[in-house]
Amino acid sequence: MSADVLSFRHEAHQAPVAAAERAKRLIDPGFGRVFTDHMAVIRFSDEKGWHDAHITARAPLPVDPASSVLHYAQEIFEGLKAYRLADGGTALFRPDANARRFQDSARRLAMPELPESLFVESIERLVAADRDWVPGGEGALYLRPFMFASEVFLGVKPAAEYLYMVIASSVGAYWKGGMRPIAVWVSREHTRAAAGGTGAAKCGGNYAASLIAQKAAIGQGCDQVVFLDAVERRWVEELGGMNLFFVMDDGSLVTPPLTGTILPGITRDSLIALARDAGLTVREEPYAIDQWRADAASGRLVEAFACGTAAVVTPVGRVVDAEGDFSIGSGGTGQTTQRLHDALTAIQRGAAPDRHGWLRRLD
Repeated sequence: MSADVLSFRHEAHQAPVAAAERAKRLIDPGFGRVFTDHMAVIRFSDEKGWHDAHITARAPLPVDPASSVLHYAQEIFEGLKAYRLADGGTALFRPDANARRFQDSARRLAMPELPESLFVESIERLVAADRDWVPGGEGALYLRPFMFASEVFLGVKPAAEYLYMVIASSVGAYWKGGMRPIAVWVSREHTRAAAGGTGAAKCGGNYAASLIAQKAAIGQGCDQVVFLDAVERRWVEELGGMNLFFVMDDGSLVTPPLTGTILPGITRDSLIALARDAGLTVREEPYAIDQWRADAASGRLVEAFACGTAAVVTPVGRVVDAEGDFSIGSGGTGQTTQRLHDALTAIQRGAAPDRHGWLRRLD
C-alpha cells in the first residue's frame, strides 16, 4: 500500500474525560497545559516505510533508554491550530504549509519525509476525535505534530526507525492578560543559528540552545529574547520563538529575510500577504540593531511586533540592551499591528472572507 493512502484505525478510548470536567478545564485553559483525550500515531522503519497509522488514547510512551533521540537529538515538530468558526464549524489554518515545513525540517535532520496527505489526515482525524475540546471565543485547539528517532542503538548515524505523533491542547491566550506589548532583551552573548546550521528547521535543539538567552531575558525583566546574527552580531534575526516586523512612518514594513538562519514562519508569511493585500509595502531585508535604536529615537520606526502560531501577533513596546534601553513609538500597540492582527484572526475564525484559501474546514 502506498504511504500516501495508509488506512487509519481508531482505537476507542476506555476512559475519556467526562463532559463536565472537560467543560471546567476549558473555562480558562491557559496555554499548553490542558490536553485532549487522543493522539495520532504513525510509525516508520527503513524496512516497512510508513505504517501502523492509528488514533488512540493519549498516554505515556514506553521509551528505551538507548532510543536514538535521547542521545543524538533527531527530533522535529510543528505547531498549528484548529479554530471554532463564527458559524459553529471547525477549521484548520494552512495545514498544508505546516506539512511542507515539516518535510523541510525532516530533510535537514536526515529523517524520512512524511507525505503531505498523511500529515494533514493525521491532524484531521485527531481533531474529529477530540472536536469537543476545541474552545469557543478567543481559544483554539493547538496541535503539536512531532517526530523522533525511536531506533534503539548507540552510534552516530541517521536512525532506521521513527515515531510520528500528534497531540492536542486546548488553549487560550499565549500571554497572560491577552495581547499586550512585550519587552525584549538583546542577546549579545548567545546566537540562535548560523549559516549552514538548523536555523530554518523546526527542531527541538534550536529551542534548547535558546533557553539560556531566554533565561537571561527574564532576569532582565523582559518577556522574550531577540537574537542577532552569528557572524557580525549586528543584524536582527528573530525572537526565541517568533519572527519580527518593523513598521515605518511611511506605512511600510520591514522583516528580516529568510537566509537559512531564520524559521520561515507561516504566520509571518500570512501577514506579509495580508499587508500587501492592504496596499502596504513589505520589504524583506536586513535590519541592524543600531538602526532599530536610531529609527526608534528619530520616530522613523513607529511600531514593532512579533508573530507566531502560538501568540499570533504580539506588539514589541520596549527593547532592553546592555548598551541602553529604548521604546518604540508610545510603547503600546500600534494601529498597523492591531489591523494586521484583526485581519488575520478574522480569517482564522471564519469571520472574514478567505481569499487565499487558507482555511481547511473539517465539517
